[in-house]
Amino acid sequence: MRDTSHRLFPSDFPPLTRRGVSWLQVNLGYTCNLSCTHCHVNAGPSRTEQASRETLEHILAFCDSHDVTLLDLTGGAPEMNKHFRWLVREARKRDINVIDRCNLTILLEPGQESLVEFLAENKVEVVASLPCYTQDNVDKQRGKGVFDGSIRGLQRLNAYGYGIDSDKKLNLVYNPGGAFLPPPQEALQADYKDFLLKEFDVRFNDLLTITNMPISRFGAVLEAKGEFDSYLSLLKSNFSVANHHEVMCRDLLSIDWQGYVYDCDFNQMLNLPYQHHPNTTLNQRAVIQSDANSLTHISSLIDQAAWSTLIATGEHCYGCTAGQGSSCKGAL
Repeated sequence: MRDTSHRLFPSDFPPLTRRGVSWLQVNLGYTCNLSCTHCHVNAGPSRTEQASRETLEHILAFCDSHDVTLLDLTGGAPEMNKHFRWLVREARKRDINVIDRCNLTILLEPGQESLVEFLAENKVEVVASLPCYTQDNVDKQRGKGVFDGSIRGLQRLNAYGYGIDSDKKLNLVYNPGGAFLPPPQEALQADYKDFLLKEFDVRFNDLLTITNMPISRFGAVLEAKGEFDSYLSLLKSNFSVANHHEVMCRDLLSIDWQGYVYDCDFNQMLNLPYQHHPNTTLNQRAVIQSDANSLTHISSLIDQAAWSTLIATGEHCYGCTAGQGSSCKGAL
């Protein structure tokens, strides 16, 4: 896969400051049963990286020392980490809300037969990827047969009250199938709900529209098609100051499978690490690449009371601020 990260720096993206840390987004590993073309993590069945129990214990210790109210579990397929259920139980004991970023087909995999029941018992919020409500588009983006598996997974979640009961929230995620911005979230949500209910008797709560980032696998696809520059121009020409104030990185830390800390999940994939020294300048941050000296481990932040206000940015950050905005919680 062609590396396009060098095309994102330097950048004229406006400086960002962190408000605090109430949200941890934790990547439990890159192992996945799918290999989607839009995946910025480059996850797949051949990836073996997985978070250890020791790393997850450090993350819980951080939660105990800080006002963390949301633990957002991602991957790969986070459920494929052997410590996934233990971590969920421990977080819920602490009254921390948990999100499972689920690809839906994992619910049908051997060994995961009790997964939906487990999620329901622990009132885990499910955020499920369904980049379109038509079979052709989903299978093209995620692989043959994925749409049918996704519908079966949604029906299984509905059977346990997801998307129906108030304490079992089920949100779907839309990603564009190419080098364009998502359509307006509210109108697309109405289309999803109407079609899925009519055709498959499937219910869900909200649709989250997320802009594809020009990094990792999707960045390589753009480069191969000669669309990288035009896509960046699209993102930059649709920059919104209002979205700049509300981007998700202002309230979270992103943790990789080894326990190292980043400003967001996208910076994690670009090896652009968090720096907790408050006197580090923006230009210095933009050229830092992860090595033994620049990485910060979550265990070193357990007793930290103050946070650096500066967030590392690059051209990819225009993806979060373009148009209606984009975050892991949908449009801004």
